Amino acid sequence: MEQKNINEYEKEYSIKNHPDIKGIQIIEGKNNFPISWLNKQGYCEYQIYLESIKGIETAATPEMTHGSDIHNQLENIFKQDATPTSFEDAVEASKENALMSRECFVIAPELGIRGYIDEIWMKPDEIVIIDDKPGRTPYQSTMNQVRAYCLAYKSMTNDERLIKAALRERGTSNLFWIEVFTPEVENQIKFTIDRMQGLLDGTKPFIPTKNPNKCRSCRYKRYCEHYKRD
Repeated sequence: MEQKNINEYEKEYSIKNHPDIKGIQIIEGKNNFPISWLNKQGYCEYQIYLESIKGIETAATPEMTHGSDIHNQLENIFKQDATPTSFEDAVEASKENALMSRECFVIAPELGIRGYIDEIWMKPDEIVIIDDKPGRTPYQSTMNQVRAYCLAYKSMTNDERLIKAALRERGTSNLFWIEVFTPEVENQIKFTIDRMQGLLDGTKPFIPTKNPNKCRSCRYKRYCEHYKRD
């Protein structure tokens, strides 16, 4: 597949930072959150409250730093051989010839989501949207994250090609989970996004995880009133 570095977008939006919630932007008048937050939401909603509403800062874990290093290395290698193009031109060109890109930005202001797809394969007959994760387990939270990327891509393009969501073992070519983005899956992820919007506008409560193993490994446990110390 031809490598394309997507770095231009025809459409521009009205954007401003939320006055109270770190990481939230107000785009076209609606709260807009990073799609990666769906991974946090599936792990523990209360983490989002502590980090983004209370503004608690913690140091990155070694696992997070290692993941970022691998991610940056792959991105730099990709850019060496990739040809710059616009998002719209890439979508149109891929209807004839397959291409791939990394760090492809997608946004759906009407849904309040935005994010960067780790890797996207645009083929004449299908679109494959890939998110890189450590390990080989497809957790609900990681599946929701890549589903939301699919939803945002579809919202931007109205692409009628088959769209697939995939999780790949970081640093390898192993796609350990892949799913067709069906109307049923689309409805499910819209429901989850709606809950996230409710958390952000205060109409729904942040629910902490009930998994003690998650609590013990949480970066925010010393600040969390729900953490039960042994």
